[in-house]
Amino acid sequence: MSLQRCDGLQYEGTTMTRDPVSIDLALQGGGAHGAFTWGVLDRLLEEDWLKIEGISGTSAGAMNAAALISGYAEGGPQTARAALELFWGRVSDAARLSPMQRNPMDVLLGRWTLDTSPLFVATDLMSRLFSPYDLNPSDLNPLRRVLADVVDFERVADAPIKIFVTATCVATGRPRVFRNADVTPDALLASACLPTIFQAVEIEGELYWDGGYSGNPTITPLVRECRSRDTILVQINPIERRERPRSATEIANRLNEVSFNAVLLKELRMIALLRQAADPGDREGAQWAGMRMHRISTEMMASLSASSKLLAEWKFLCMLRDEGRRAADAFLDLHGESLGKHSTLDFDAFLEGM
Repeated sequence: MSLQRCDGLQYEGTTMTRDPVSIDLALQGGGAHGAFTWGVLDRLLEEDWLKIEGISGTSAGAMNAAALISGYAEGGPQTARAALELFWGRVSDAARLSPMQRNPMDVLLGRWTLDTSPLFVATDLMSRLFSPYDLNPSDLNPLRRVLADVVDFERVADAPIKIFVTATCVATGRPRVFRNADVTPDALLASACLPTIFQAVEIEGELYWDGGYSGNPTITPLVRECRSRDTILVQINPIERRERPRSATEIANRLNEVSFNAVLLKELRMIALLRQAADPGDREGAQWAGMRMHRISTEMMASLSASSKLLAEWKFLCMLRDEGRRAADAFLDLHGESLGKHSTLDFDAFLEGM
């Protein structure tokens, strides 16, 4: 299978030849920025020696996971790649008639942002005064139709790849992790339910909001319920920014990044401590002590505004996909031989300042 790049070239899909390595994937959420993760997954699926055992995902990461697993259960890696492309294509199609569009000047200058879109600014202001129960009383969500068209939930329930989808319980603030048989359209929509845009999703009498508030993504189930010791975190929310946020937009953007990374960083610190304290002779202790962590990310995400998470133009999604493929390719070149052997993410760095 080859993909059409935004520059018109074709991906040929080169692969490495080596002994199989079982991996887990941890996929962050981030709206349209999840197309970066699409590119990463598309590249990793080209490698026959990489065997995916489990995927933990939140918001867009959960939807990427469901599309991949549905396609994989139907026809293996190539069908999984096709399902991911179909999902993002349908997302773009659904957004064509959306009033959330770049203004002509941003289009002319090639700026991927909605910050100067009058409608985006007006909607952002209205969301501070009115709730989605006021502005969207029918609770319309175009992603429901997209998921129905792309994901076969019966296949996900019986798939060989484990899925862990995180949503946040409104009543308790605690995460709920949905596993294969529990993953439904509502579970995925709950995982991506930003409370200023969508009404809370009710599942079995409980209300849920975006999983990013309680796990973005949740790592623990991958360690406790999968045999693989290698977890690859696909990160789309920048952890560190050196420039000082000054404008209201920059401050809001940085607050968004900090809040959606906070739980992940806390969990990584917990894992770092458990790895130091775990008894390798104990079954569960051996799971923590033997865990290997890796990360795929890109500096480009730091150049994108928070508003672009709502931008679903096909050209923009393709650009993010291409960047995801490039980042995954660079990771494989630099760290591919480390998979199955040792971590390439420094756990001890997460303990600094404690």
